[in-house]
Amino acid sequence: MVNQVRLSRDWGRGDADRGAHPRRARAAVRRALLRDGPSALTSRAVTTEAGVAKGVLHRHFADFDAFLAALVLNRIARLDSQAAVLRNCAGTGTVADNLTGALIDLFESVAVAIVGLIISRDALRTRLRQAGSARIPLLGEATVMIASYLTAERHLGRIAADADVNTLAPTLIGAAHLLFADRESGPPDARAVHKVATTIIAGVVHGV
Repeated sequence: MVNQVRLSRDWGRGDADRGAHPRRARAAVRRALLRDGPSALTSRAVTTEAGVAKGVLHRHFADFDAFLAALVLNRIARLDSQAAVLRNCAGTGTVADNLTGALIDLFESVAVAIVGLIISRDALRTRLRQAGSARIPLLGEATVMIASYLTAERHLGRIAADADVNTLAPTLIGAAHLLFADRESGPPDARAVHKVATTIIAGVVHGV
C-alpha cells in the first residue's frame, strides 16, 4: 500500500506513459467529480473522461481505490503549503479574515467533492488510514492546520490564553464544510463564511 501511495508524489514526472496518462486521469477525476458527484465515479468513467485506455490505471495502481488514495494524498500534501501561509498570517489582519480566507481556499469545489468521495468509499478510507492519514482524511488534516494557526494567535495574545483551539478548529471546519457541501446551491459567498468564523471565535478573540 505504501509503495502505491508514494507513486502519487511522482505524478506528472517521467516519460509520457508514467507521467502524461496519470496526470490526464487525475484531471479527469476532478471534472467527473464536479459534474457527476462521487457516486458516479468509476475507473471506466475516469478513463473515458481522460480519453485513455482502460488498462492505464492498472499499469500504475493495484486497483481503482489505490489510484483514488494517491489522488487524495496528493491533495492532503498540498495542505502543508496552505498551513504555512496561514501560520504566517498570525499577528496580521484580523483573525476572522484570516480564517475566512483559509476556509474558502480549503473548501474550493474539488476539495468538497473529494471529501464526499472519501465518505462514500469505505475501502478508500481504509487505504488512506493505512497510509497514515487522519481518521477522517483531508478534514482531519485541515483541522490540524486551523488548530496550528489558532495556537499561533493564542501565543501572540490575539485570542484568549484559555481558548480551546482543539475544539474551535473542528467546529470551524465542520461549519464551513456544511456551507460548501450543497452542490445544488453552489459555494457560499465570503460574507457567509466570515459570519460563521466570527460567530465561532467571538468568545475568545481580543478585538481583532
